[in-house]
Amino acid sequence: MTWDWGAVADFMPRFWDGLLLTLQILALGSLISFALGLVWALLMRTPSRWVRWPVGAVTEFIRNTPLLVQLFFLFYVLPEWGFTFSALATGVFAIGLHYSTYTMQVYRAGIEAVPAGQWEAATALNLPVTRTWRVVILPQAIRRVVPALGNYVIAMLKDTPVLMTITVMEMLGAARLFAQENFQFTEPLTVIGVAFILIAYPASLLVRALERRLVR
Repeated sequence: MTWDWGAVADFMPRFWDGLLLTLQILALGSLISFALGLVWALLMRTPSRWVRWPVGAVTEFIRNTPLLVQLFFLFYVLPEWGFTFSALATGVFAIGLHYSTYTMQVYRAGIEAVPAGQWEAATALNLPVTRTWRVVILPQAIRRVVPALGNYVIAMLKDTPVLMTITVMEMLGAARLFAQENFQFTEPLTVIGVAFILIAYPASLLVRALERRLVR
């Protein structure tokens, strides 16, 4: 087996397109998972069991079924019911929805870690419930969970190749298409493997540094 730098040069334009798409998916998927995860966490703390039970059942189902199954359901089954979205929109929503059930648990742990005295002080000051959450509880809870959320962003990055199965041309999709067209697999797959390492490893170091800073 010989390494062909010419194949690498030919692949690079597609690689940059795939990288840009991967980062877009990661950014939008992270926003959905963070926002929706917080919604799930807040709904799970409502007094009504008629809210908690359905939310708990839905999030458990999503968390305990594979992302690939959910992706296929959204992309191939929903159109039969009249809901049709592009492959990219479906992929971004699927990965955001899937990871929102994990970020929900992170938020929940952060909220439960807020000292009981903070709740009591807000009650003693007669603060409205919405203001208590907005200015007292959530700022303290989110500060505690930022490192854990960062770890899920890295995990989400490593799951973006799954979107290739519904024709989203992220990095792996671009590499596979190039390899099939040119019968050269080693170069494009090696390039994207190195790219994932160069993105994920510095990100993990950043998360660790952020965690140490927040602890101090």
